[in-house]
Amino acid sequence: MIQAQQELLTALARALDEIVPGHGLAPAFESPKQAAHGDLAITAAMPLAKMIKSPPRELAQRLVSALRRQAAVQRWVGALEIAGPGFINLRLADVAKQAVVAEVLAAGDRYGNQPPNGHHLLVEFVSANPTGPLHLGHARQAALGDALCSLYATQGWQVTREFYYNDAGVQIATLANSVKARIDGLSPGDAAWPTDAYNGDYIADIAADFLAGKTVQADDRAYTASGDPDDLDGIRQFAVAYLRHEQDLDLQAFGLQFDNYFLESGLYRDGKVEATVQRLVASGHTYQHDGALWLRTTDFGDDKDRVMRKSDGTYTYFVPDVAYHIDKWNRGYTKCINLQGTDHHSTVMRVRTGLQAAGLGIPPGYPDYVLHKMVTVMKGGAEVKISKRAGSYVTLRDLIDWTSRDAVRFFLISRKADTEYTFDVDLALARNDENPVFYVQYAHARICSVLAMWRERGGDPSAWIGADLSRLVAPTETALMLALADYPAMLARAAAGLAPHDVAFYARGVAAAFHSYYAAERFLVDDAGLARARMALLAATAQVLACALGLLGVSAPERMERENTMEHQGT
Repeated sequence: MIQAQQELLTALARALDEIVPGHGLAPAFESPKQAAHGDLAITAAMPLAKMIKSPPRELAQRLVSALRRQAAVQRWVGALEIAGPGFINLRLADVAKQAVVAEVLAAGDRYGNQPPNGHHLLVEFVSANPTGPLHLGHARQAALGDALCSLYATQGWQVTREFYYNDAGVQIATLANSVKARIDGLSPGDAAWPTDAYNGDYIADIAADFLAGKTVQADDRAYTASGDPDDLDGIRQFAVAYLRHEQDLDLQAFGLQFDNYFLESGLYRDGKVEATVQRLVASGHTYQHDGALWLRTTDFGDDKDRVMRKSDGTYTYFVPDVAYHIDKWNRGYTKCINLQGTDHHSTVMRVRTGLQAAGLGIPPGYPDYVLHKMVTVMKGGAEVKISKRAGSYVTLRDLIDWTSRDAVRFFLISRKADTEYTFDVDLALARNDENPVFYVQYAHARICSVLAMWRERGGDPSAWIGADLSRLVAPTETALMLALADYPAMLARAAAGLAPHDVAFYARGVAAAFHSYYAAERFLVDDAGLARARMALLAATAQVLACALGLLGVSAPERMERENTMEHQGT
């Protein structure tokens, strides 16, 4: 069907040029809002009518006549209809829908992927300071960010996953003091326990390992404890390495690996923060007031100016953020995406304003942001708020331990990032159609079961490519083939809209189309030609489901058991 759509786009371009030369419109198809209206829609008659001041339905009729003279339309289109003020609905011929089966089987796991485009993308996500285990906000970022990276990779981008964190700020000092208090024999609740200390059990674990002189190894650092209870700097470095190692364990449990770790302290060490400040001062957008250095962000649409350097000589947090993004730009990443919680909403304006004021030619919308809302966890009908390990919040590893990596990934990617999400642990454990990840995975497993039965009966998998696909005319077959054909376009739309949740929605849609097909038709029929064609369609469906699940970091199992399963006689 990809070939059919490409040829039909070319035919549409020629027809538009024929009826309105020099129109300047890009040929495009849309999906009708209702399936009954057809498979593709053309809306070009309305804007063309405004251009040449002609009734849109009359122009639509001229366009239909021009289209019918195109060979691609004669080959791939079953019917052309005019509706409403000038919409043109296309009903594809069966051969166009059937072609997708061969296309999927030929492309395999590359189906829907675009060739390399030569562009580099940096996606920064999770970016948790090493002060404790990864919490649910980090979990949602991990799911969204990793899926977004995989999504852009399908569109030909070379993608870098980056983790940014502060290893020397106020929070890290608090971490060191918390561990020192544990080393000194204090516990949460003691009168001398610091009021701002971290209270989780992991602080006691760090203190014990420090006193034991242990060595910890993280992806980006290693440190051996001195064991000296008065070595506060050593305690700080050991605690950072320890918690970076803990975060690595969280990420490994999640199946996520970063390409690069970037330290905020490096921006200061390498003089990049100071260089950024000097550049902003030289740009003429700063001024001194009450002993502080201000950036005139109102020049760029902000509601008020922002302090860059406080009267005590320290920088506000957005200054290193600007320096960091200048560094991204200088590394050649002309497109960057940041995933952060919605509590960072004000950061968007400040960072972009600082980049504009720097005068480096960075585009106004740089970087892109995906802001996500937090997650609530329900278990046994009640909200879960506390993790003994973390002290005050549920961790990423808690979710994985309670359910599975697949469930955590699929659930956290299944809603738009800017919507609240409730993670239902009981639902994630259910082995029935109400569990969305089980529903999709079971579709894949069910297909694999049918294909295995066919092979046991002597079916030859290599014969799928040569199957007579014209036999696939049942309504549920048509619906399934149309769903498979939409996969490449869905990937492109999801990437353009920074919407990886679209992939989860799509996977559920394909699973639903398959389950309807499974309920309506028999597959291992006596008619060998029909059986071959249906095995080809099943193999293509399994491939697309595996591609979509793989993009989300979710497995595509070949065998699964279901609660209260009742198989129909379709096999």
